[in-house]
Parts: sequence; C-alpha cells; structure tokens
Amino acid sequence: MKGIVCGLLLLLSPVAAWAGEQAASGKTADGTTVRYLLTITDSQTPTYAVILMPGGNGIMSPQSGNFLIRSRSIFAEGPFVAASADATNKPERIMAIISDLQRRYPGVRVYVVGTSRSTEATMALAHSLDGKVAGFVHSSSMNSISSFDPRGLKSRNLIVLHKKDYCQVTKPSNGIASKQSYGTDLVEMDGGRSIGDACEAYAYHGYNGIERETVDKIKQWIMAGG
Repeated sequence: MKGIVCGLLLLLSPVAAWAGEQAASGKTADGTTVRYLLTITDSQTPTYAVILMPGGNGIMSPQSGNFLIRSRSIFAEGPFVAASADATNKPERIMAIISDLQRRYPGVRVYVVGTSRSTEATMALAHSLDGKVAGFVHSSSMNSISSFDPRGLKSRNLIVLHKKDYCQVTKPSNGIASKQSYGTDLVEMDGGRSIGDACEAYAYHGYNGIERETVDKIKQWIMAGG
C-alpha cells in the first residue's frame, strides 16, 4: 500500500494532468482499507470499469512506466473508468474496489486486468472470483498461461500478447497454447518498438508505441461481451 499512498501524493504533477483523477478506496469485510487511483476522462456515466494491476513488484505508482498504468487514461475513455491498484491475488481486496466502484456507478461491469507478473494474480482470481466480475484480461502473461483453462468459468477471459515479446518468462507461444488447447479468447499484437530489457515496460513486452491500439483491442473485446 505504501506505493499507492506515496504515488497519490503526486496527483497534482503534470504527469497526471491529462485526466480527471482522484484517490479512492474501498473496505474489505474486516474493515481493511484498499486504496486505488480512479481515472475518469469522460462525463458520461460509465458502463464498464477496469481494475488495472501493474506487473513487476506489483506496486502501483501514477508515474509508473508499466503498460497498464501509463495507459490508464486510454482505458478510461468513452464508457469506461479505470481503477489502478497494487497487484493482489486476494479476492477480498479486489472485491473492496469493486464494491466502491459499484457504489459510485450502479450496474457498472467490472473487468480485472493484469500484465506480466500480475497475470499470476489474474489467473488465480479468475477462479476465486469467477462469476463475481464480468471478466479478466491477462496481458504479456507468465508462461503458466499455457495451462490456464477457462472452460466452464462464468466470467470471460482474454489473453493478450505481443508476437515479438522476447521475455523468457512471458513467451507468446504459451498464450497461443492456451488458445489452441482450451479455446481461450486471444489478441495478438505486433509492431511498435522495443527499448531496453526484453522484460521491461518499454520493450515489445510492454506494447511500447502501440499502447492505444492494444487498449482499443481490449476494450473492443470487453464491449463485445455486452
């Protein structure tokens, strides 16, 4: 939680000025506060909300270069709002955020989105929260996605990958294997540019240069589910 608390103090910086943002929180059944960053870019009442969990150490900072966090304003466009939070595999923490979002926006359909290391959390939550959220998105997934079987689950599941992701722990072939074995919905991206470590945010692994195209594909899939 320290990452979110410190990060939220930076909301007045120019980096965050491109979107309407506010510190928000929900509470678990035992009264624990779960903080998150709410991003709003449109005046319309949202139909969808995405909970974005960063990879790496899982600590959310508004100034993070992480693909999901740096793209949060794109996620929040149109009939969407975005909730950026520390990565977690604890269902009660996600439900605390969901409850607060649904209090603000009755009837909103919630999707939980992870990338890289936080897909370990989305894969776990896909079972523990099945039927309690509209769906899950697993982007640049850890190699264990190859055995992720969403058949029989009530919530929707999407795998997103970059064809040229050269990170050894998130090989795109594993996302394709889930599609081939279990029929998991899959989006394959290409293009952009790769800078630095193959497993870091500005490599192909992080959809560098094709953020909008990738987010738009995710949102199109979400909206196709009704």
